[in-house]
Amino acid sequence: MRYFTSHFCCIQVHLRAKNLPVPLRYPMKFVIKLFPEITIKSKPVRQRLVKQLRQNVSTVLKKECEDVKVQGFWDKVEVRAPDEMASVIVDALRRIPGISNILQVKQYTIEDIDNHFDTVVERTREALGDALEGKRFVVRVKRAGKHSFTSHELERYIGGGLLRLTGAAGVDLHNPEVTVKLEVRDNELYVVEARHEGLGGYPLGTQDPVMSLISGGFDSTVSSYLTMKRGLKTHFCFFNLGGITHEIGVKQVALYLWQQYGSSHRVKFVSVPFEAVVAEILKSVNHSHMGVVLKRMMMRAAEQVAESMGVQALVTGESVAQVSSQTLTNLSVIDQSINMLTLRPLVTMDKQDIIRLSAKIGTEDYAKNMPEYCGVISDRPTTCAKMSRVKEEEEKFDYSVLEDAIAQSRVIRIDQVMESQKTVADVEVKAVPAVDDVIIDIRHPDERDRAPLSLTNNEILPIPFFELMSKAEGLDHSASYLLYCQQGAMSQMHASHLKMLGYDNVRVYKP
Repeated sequence: MRYFTSHFCCIQVHLRAKNLPVPLRYPMKFVIKLFPEITIKSKPVRQRLVKQLRQNVSTVLKKECEDVKVQGFWDKVEVRAPDEMASVIVDALRRIPGISNILQVKQYTIEDIDNHFDTVVERTREALGDALEGKRFVVRVKRAGKHSFTSHELERYIGGGLLRLTGAAGVDLHNPEVTVKLEVRDNELYVVEARHEGLGGYPLGTQDPVMSLISGGFDSTVSSYLTMKRGLKTHFCFFNLGGITHEIGVKQVALYLWQQYGSSHRVKFVSVPFEAVVAEILKSVNHSHMGVVLKRMMMRAAEQVAESMGVQALVTGESVAQVSSQTLTNLSVIDQSINMLTLRPLVTMDKQDIIRLSAKIGTEDYAKNMPEYCGVISDRPTTCAKMSRVKEEEEKFDYSVLEDAIAQSRVIRIDQVMESQKTVADVEVKAVPAVDDVIIDIRHPDERDRAPLSLTNNEILPIPFFELMSKAEGLDHSASYLLYCQQGAMSQMHASHLKMLGYDNVRVYKP
């Protein structure tokens, strides 16, 4: 009897007695179809993959909306959510690895469905809204359970009913403008409202962890995305060759990648100070071999950091023949500097394909505006390094410099990466702007669209953080600027850096 104490359940009992459709607390449902490669796995492996996907979906969606229900099944994962959260849920699901597609459906319970075809028609019309207005359509039904009707009979009945009750132009079985997709499982009716493509790949965490060597450019961000998509929990390793601006930029894009595609799992961001290593290479190594030796030193450092974290493989954004250090010969020489497996997801991709994928996943703007750094530049780099010559050059190198760099590595949780960033100059923080203050909204355009900043008396300039340094020269030195972001940490870092560059008229706006 305890089940029937709630008002909602009392309504259910009453409606079932009347053979009327039962309203659901969560009428909106999302049916998540598995990435096809998951479905061909053995039973225990498939169960493990689906379980991990369900956990990942639940972890990510709970950050967006507490009022969601996630269930895992043999061939799918189902999510129930309030109607008003539909767009947010879809956006989040499309960025979770392991999902082939998402069906957005309305669910209705119709007792004695065999004798209530009119109710099926009405619920279908209700769910479709104006989607059939002036359109030629066809009805497709999938059915499971024991019924007195066939799927084809139900298709014809619903098609006739929709034609009568809506402003549809007609039925077209061969070239419809709209396909009405329904599923009937026992007494449950599912009306498919929309189909959304998923990311594909394997659920994050089902494969071993890796460490991606990330510089913030097109290649390293795309390669990191591809390993995350394949289910590899991806940590980030950054080699700072000089400059706080570059480190801030790389932290921002690493945080973006994690928030977008990997937030179901905690990962680390490792920063290795490599300025002294670069200086030692410039001093000791022949210019033709500087690039190859630098890469070998990075691989050695990354291997040690990875081993300390229990990570079994490194990831790089190298593509064959893209630059001098990426010929097959040089890549072989670089690989021989360590014993750890190195993955190169982009090894045969063209640069334009990499850039296009970067634009698709949202890292293009970061890469285009990534601050330059002072690295190793050779006017005549070797494209065919010989191991004997490389070892000869490395004998001149003082390895204590490399050991010091590794010892000074900083390991930070990715969700705390911006909070841990040290500023180089104190900046004033204002809770209330003066009338003549100009607010610079440095948030990502997507973030601005979700939560627009509105002030009555102040001019607001939308300049994303990744364009701020390139546009700083155009700022009016006589004006007063306040940088704004959601939490205040990023705006403080950028204001601090601008102040160090001589922009004393820049402060932070933190309501």
